Amino acid sequence: MTMGDPAGIGPEIALKSWLAREKEHISPFCYIGDLANIRETALNIAPNADIVEVASIDHSSLLFNEALPVYNIPLHKTSMPGRADVQNALATLHAIKFAVAATIAGTARAVVTNPIAKHILRAAGFQHPGHTEYLGQLARDAGYPCNPVMMIAAPSLRVVPLTIHIPLHAAPSAITQNLIISTALTVASDLRQFFGVLHPRLAITGLNPHAGENGDMGTEEQTIIAPAIEQLRLQGMRVTGPHPADTLFHERARAAYDVVIAMYHDQALIPIKTLAFDEGVNVTLGLPFIRTSPDHGTAFNIAGTGRANPSSLIHALRLAASMADAKRAAATVQ
Repeated sequence: MTMGDPAGIGPEIALKSWLAREKEHISPFCYIGDLANIRETALNIAPNADIVEVASIDHSSLLFNEALPVYNIPLHKTSMPGRADVQNALATLHAIKFAVAATIAGTARAVVTNPIAKHILRAAGFQHPGHTEYLGQLARDAGYPCNPVMMIAAPSLRVVPLTIHIPLHAAPSAITQNLIISTALTVASDLRQFFGVLHPRLAITGLNPHAGENGDMGTEEQTIIAPAIEQLRLQGMRVTGPHPADTLFHERARAAYDVVIAMYHDQALIPIKTLAFDEGVNVTLGLPFIRTSPDHGTAFNIAGTGRANPSSLIHALRLAASMADAKRAAATVQ
């Protein structure tokens, strides 16, 4: 588990997740981050918590029941809750790189990331729009071609934004048939591999109100989205759409699909954050390793207050373990 931005709520919810390890049936994890920072966090939450530094993550699981194992990634500057500092950006990135490398090497089964502050990282020269794109680059740097896809998963809904961390005005020109097809294929493959959905049902939204109203409110549905859907159907995929997004997320509609592929960020994330804010998990599909994350940000406004809710991180830990179990079971069968 990476620390995320050390001035955010990542250290607090990490500690709270460890404290809830027995009640919530959490699989062992190693915290990758600044040792002093997590110990300082514990003073206000659980001053008697045993937090131990480990020289490697190999034996973290043996310690986990009695102590929170921490692989120390020292910060450049002491972190103050709620006050993100660009001088600590490199440590945040180092934690992610270390966790990814360990997981690719097989030392860990999955990566669970805490929230980062993208504007702080960009001020330090970070070139990626967000975690999803950065993880894809780390995979490619390690020699793995990949197609990273963001999926937010909750018990009541799974959604995939086709375009992610770009301005809304740029989304229409970024939508292509190839992007829809490659995203859908990645989603379907990983739903089968990690979620036990043998015959995934994909619902794809339109871009415009009323899915374009037969061209009266936009033509992207007719010229891009519908042809991509037809190509997917010809490949044997169970795909419907283009659907008007405003009628796709009520309870009866949700029974008809396993995942929604939406055209832009908020079209996908507003429904799931409304329905399951504390249960949503950010999953990056299409990587050579498993990665999950809580579906919220750094929450600098409440950092250090002890009020952060660890529910989404706990769900992310559980889902990562479940996906790792599915991957291991599939490998055993093969």
